[in-house]
Amino acid sequence: MVEGRRKFLGEILQDIGLITKEKLETALTEQRRTGERLGNVLIKLGYIDSEGLYKALASQFELETINVLEYSVTQELIDKVPSAVARKHKIIPLKFENNTLTIAMASPLNLLALDNLKIILNCEIEGVLATEEDIESSIEKHYGVREETIDDMLQELSEQDVSFIGGETEEEEEVSGLSDEAPVIKLVGLLILEALRSRASDIHIEPLEEKFRVRYRVDGVLREVPAPPKRMEKAVISRIKIMSGMNIAERRLPQDGKIRLSLLGKDVDLRVSTLPALHGESMVLRILGKSSLLLGMGELGFLEEDVKKFESLIASPNGIILVTGPTGSGKTTTLYAALNKINQPDRKLITVEEPVEYQLTGINQVNVKSGIGLTFARVLRSILRQSPDIIMVGEIRDGETAEIAIRSALTGHLVFSTLHTNDAPSAVTRLIDMGIKPFLVASSIQAVLAQRLVRAICPACKEPYTPREDEVLQLEGAFKKKNIGKTQFYRGKGCPKCSQTGYKGRIGIFELLVLNSKIRALIIQRTSSAEIRKKACESGMRTLRQDGLEKVLMGVTTFSEVERVTQKDMEL
Repeated sequence: MVEGRRKFLGEILQDIGLITKEKLETALTEQRRTGERLGNVLIKLGYIDSEGLYKALASQFELETINVLEYSVTQELIDKVPSAVARKHKIIPLKFENNTLTIAMASPLNLLALDNLKIILNCEIEGVLATEEDIESSIEKHYGVREETIDDMLQELSEQDVSFIGGETEEEEEVSGLSDEAPVIKLVGLLILEALRSRASDIHIEPLEEKFRVRYRVDGVLREVPAPPKRMEKAVISRIKIMSGMNIAERRLPQDGKIRLSLLGKDVDLRVSTLPALHGESMVLRILGKSSLLLGMGELGFLEEDVKKFESLIASPNGIILVTGPTGSGKTTTLYAALNKINQPDRKLITVEEPVEYQLTGINQVNVKSGIGLTFARVLRSILRQSPDIIMVGEIRDGETAEIAIRSALTGHLVFSTLHTNDAPSAVTRLIDMGIKPFLVASSIQAVLAQRLVRAICPACKEPYTPREDEVLQLEGAFKKKNIGKTQFYRGKGCPKCSQTGYKGRIGIFELLVLNSKIRALIIQRTSSAEIRKKACESGMRTLRQDGLEKVLMGVTTFSEVERVTQKDMEL
């Protein structure tokens, strides 16, 4: 062997006894035929496993091998490497010291990605080797599930690619009549398929007096779409009821069900609800897509300052962290992102939800069933005997649930939950109204996060514009230290990619109330939420309106969107 020559992969695998010369020759012949990398060919032939390839590559390129999952990766590191780059090249940042960023990679041949990062970040890059499975798991944990998952599935999807999982009983088939005819089956499939293509979160099917109306909720706003003729409404509704396991003959009472679709081998769940209305059964299908599930805090819309505050709070050993807002404001997504961030093998996490929408790896999830007496309060009592470290309660609805949650927090547990209030300070007074003593509220609550979702400007048709005078005045009032006159404002012109709306996707705006000694004193004194709000703002809390306007200045959303979902701040 020539001195200094790097050994070939096949030679290394032979040296460490993983393959024979004959197996190597067979693999090389197959490689010449397919053009694939030798390592992949060897795995496909069953000669080695991924771990063996990983060790051989590390030896070949003289790289350190590490276990990515043992590293604590900070949000600051994640922000250095864009999500698209990490996913494309299968890399994850691990640490940054002495102007050197250490990157774990699945392939030692991926030098182009490292060179590009070196130029972009203006720092030295050091590569280490990790298994592809561990890197993909780490990417999912820190960057979240890909937002393009559903879009990728729908690129070349047609109605023939959609199948419904679950069959019908003979009794249902007899009752369904027209709902089993091919045109109705195809029509329902197309209604759901078009909703997925439109990025809808809900499908609203509404029998009116003179027409059958179908609307999709896209980015939080309802949009009417072409609907089937009035004569087909009963057949369409019956078909959906059969698919979701409802009683097709019951039209007088509300019902709930679930549909599971298979799209090109991927499962998508829909939660179905019916409500008897004047002209027939109104039906809503909520699409439980995972596009925003397990995202990082920055991707949810948190500003950098709030990311640090919130991550510090969720690392607390005990106390209650509440997330408030109306239905559909993204509370569950935020809680799942928080749980994902702190989900470690040395901690036991239990959630109590109604219903459990998504299954989270490594977390014990309990589905509340009020009909059989399995309420939030009853489950919470049992949970405490399971010795959990962290508890998530889907929603605090009554004083009993609130009291048990507070006792859990005071006995050394970290508790997450949601509450329906308009802003963060109101959550405190709402708990007191439920019958919780003020001193218990003050001593157990760590923070309250209020949130809303605003539509983001479509990047494909984003254009600069000059704001109205009243918009500028409001911004100047909210940000007295900023020179608003020199800010460039943006809006969406409207294009085919956003259905001419000028918006595509949504992002959160937040109001984070962190309780300090002054605010706790006001709570014990039963002070009004207005006074608590005033003191919180003096302590540095950014209101929902201010956070939204900050994102207007950043060119993320528009003034009209922030106005739509927030109320004007009262003079403090």
